[in-house]
Amino acid sequence: MPRQADHDQRRRQIAEAVWRLACRRGLEDVTLRQVAAEAEVSVRLVQYYFGNRDGLLLTSLEILNADAGKQARERIEAAEDEPTPYTLVRGVLLEMLPLDEERRTRHLVYAAYFVRFLTDENLAAVARDAPPEMERLVAGLIVQGQEAGQVPPEIDPEPEAELLLAAAEGLQTGVLLGQRTPEQAVALLDHQLDRVFPGVRAAGG
Repeated sequence: MPRQADHDQRRRQIAEAVWRLACRRGLEDVTLRQVAAEAEVSVRLVQYYFGNRDGLLLTSLEILNADAGKQARERIEAAEDEPTPYTLVRGVLLEMLPLDEERRTRHLVYAAYFVRFLTDENLAAVARDAPPEMERLVAGLIVQGQEAGQVPPEIDPEPEAELLLAAAEGLQTGVLLGQRTPEQAVALLDHQLDRVFPGVRAAGG
């Protein structure tokens, strides 16, 4: 019997084919047959692991999100032995920008999914019902910053977290379209973070 690792590897192989198609042509008309050809496997194998097209797209997105979370944690841990609320919030926001080839590819895939969510009611329902985990995470870190005396008490954590994430999403689009450089996008995020965490960056985080 194949090991679980073999199953996981096969799922990833097929999911990566979805991501490549998303980057090249979008996902509006993607079919199981196209994904199978891209992954160099049979359509039956794609159906075995993912069922129908919606299952394929959703599971491929879940794998991509899991990868993004793992890579974000590794980058933050590598940059600092003891991350602070400020560096953690900044790290979360920087993961939303296409600052290197890996993140650029990921965000191109997300853009393809966004179009798909707009046109497919079944997938749109999943997107609408997804809990705002990132907003809760950033809001919680802002609260920790307030408890540490790094964030002014008048800052309202929840709307501030929503605004920071919305800003990062907008900057992400601008970088992908070539309207801003990655360096300009990072500078704008740092400008906003200086308002929420005044003096922290100047003090070295």
